[in-house]
Amino acid sequence: MSKLNEHARDDLGATQFAFEKQRKEPIENASHVRNAVARFNQVEGVTDAERDAAWKRIQGAAKKYNVDLTESSWREIGKK
Repeated sequence: MSKLNEHARDDLGATQFAFEKQRKEPIENASHVRNAVARFNQVEGVTDAERDAAWKRIQGAAKKYNVDLTESSWREIGKK
């Protein structure tokens, strides 16, 4: 995964994060999209509605960066 330093992270717009309001889980490239999915359930202090919105942003970014998602919902993450 490409690493974001503090300055580069601060330069990202809110829409480049899965959780816009909290500025958590950047999704500006394919490796960050995969990481956002992997860490999705670790994000604390967000509502289910915020998770739904974040998942939609992740799905959009996954399509844009050609990342295959096996889950159709964030509720499926970590389930077989």
